[in-house]
Amino acid sequence: MKLTVWTYEGPPHVGAMRVATGMTGLHYVLHAPQGDTYADLLFTMIERRNHRPPVTYTTFQARDLGADTAYLFKDAAMAAYERFKPEAMIVGASCTAELIQDDPGGLAEALGLPIPAIPLELPSYQRKENFGADETFFQIVRHLAKPMEKTARVTANLIGPTGLGFRHRDDIIEVTGLLMDMGIEVNVTAPMPASPSEIAKMGQAHFNVLMYPETAESAARYMEREFGQPYTKVVPIGVGATRDFVAEVAKLASVEPVLDESRLRLPWYSASVDSTYLTGKRVFLFGDGTHVAACARIARDEMGFEVVGMGCYNREQARMLRGVAKEFGIEALITDDYLEVERRIEELAPEMILGTQMERHIGKRLGIPCAVISAPVHVQDFPARYSPQMGIEGANVIFDTWVHPLVMGLEEHLLTMFRQDFEFHDDAGASHHGHKAKLREVGKTGIVSAEPAQANTGPVEIVWLPAAEKELKKIPFFVRGKAKRNTETFASERGVQEISVDTLYEAKAHYAR
Repeated sequence: MKLTVWTYEGPPHVGAMRVATGMTGLHYVLHAPQGDTYADLLFTMIERRNHRPPVTYTTFQARDLGADTAYLFKDAAMAAYERFKPEAMIVGASCTAELIQDDPGGLAEALGLPIPAIPLELPSYQRKENFGADETFFQIVRHLAKPMEKTARVTANLIGPTGLGFRHRDDIIEVTGLLMDMGIEVNVTAPMPASPSEIAKMGQAHFNVLMYPETAESAARYMEREFGQPYTKVVPIGVGATRDFVAEVAKLASVEPVLDESRLRLPWYSASVDSTYLTGKRVFLFGDGTHVAACARIARDEMGFEVVGMGCYNREQARMLRGVAKEFGIEALITDDYLEVERRIEELAPEMILGTQMERHIGKRLGIPCAVISAPVHVQDFPARYSPQMGIEGANVIFDTWVHPLVMGLEEHLLTMFRQDFEFHDDAGASHHGHKAKLREVGKTGIVSAEPAQANTGPVEIVWLPAAEKELKKIPFFVRGKAKRNTETFASERGVQEISVDTLYEAKAHYAR
């Protein structure tokens, strides 16, 4: 175990909580110490839900460990049933409570509740959040869903959306619309927002749409085996993937493929003259395996970017992503250590990052623009507006999300170029408050005197002369860091201690060869 400031995934009981929170009529009784009750705040504070998750904690304390803690769980489970009257209950232990081995499943069964009480075995010290969500949904389906006669009309289940999921709420709407255009109705969408009684009817659908493999692939495989329901393999994120998804669904449902592209703007925008400066931008992608794989295809085929690196934090998707990376001629980074991700980004020096909220922070530190493409995300990535990632509108949203950081970066570069202007220098106030702008004192060179920047990258101490430092600031911010490192390396290798403008351009010519 390693202490860390950030984590890409929580423990598996948080994944179970995501499933329970997304559903209705289901309650989660979690055997956990008082300190583990923080998790439900993720939903009210980050996802901005208007109700707390349906979770009852036993909240035992240190003094309880000297006695029998099993009775605490039984009392909590009975109280939860009497208060909330759920259709079904899931029971389990947090990572801390797992150590005392009270067996919540057996204790719940002994209570003889008149509703299904589904035990969860989530190995907290071997697996993580996405596994917890996947296993929880699988167990719910296994206990509640049964083989049924198929519906008269072709229907599909949408599986995978959960609470705290990245744009899951809006993706449901978009994928439902794609199916409706082909005359296919949705039988059940689960886990979110289904109830246990709706889960029981999942067997009557003709096939399943696997929206998020991280949280529903086990259930999809189970229903394929037990109910004869095939499931989709294409995740409709991006224009090309959406077209492939529609073709795949049409084949499964034996209908004609129909896709209304009248709202689609991404291809035209990507090819427009205003977007030509995007072509060839070097990007690094990191997040969950599904979103990274989908976004890598968009980056290369639909935006004209050069993918220089990719990786994922969930090891369950490692094999798949390694295969995708091989197609791009690169090696996938599989890690849940954000410091390792930061080191890889520094090595590759991309012009843009597509990642999680962790990569957004890394990008701020390194001066590289970042767009969020995957959980974990912060509150700003749960917008009130309709903002899907899947389908036609999802493609439009993705274009805006990725391009805007680059556009703003270009604006920042232009402001930097005019940094000597009386209105834009660092000491000036906001440009619309003109009375705050002050002319700076300038010397013979026309620039403010400043202490030269120091850098220690080799056996000699490197000093940037003011004129060279000024020239460096004219380089676009998204490649400035790489130019600075290259120049310092160039100078160090030649024993040059003072970097002048000439040194900067000699280094540029050297690395351009």
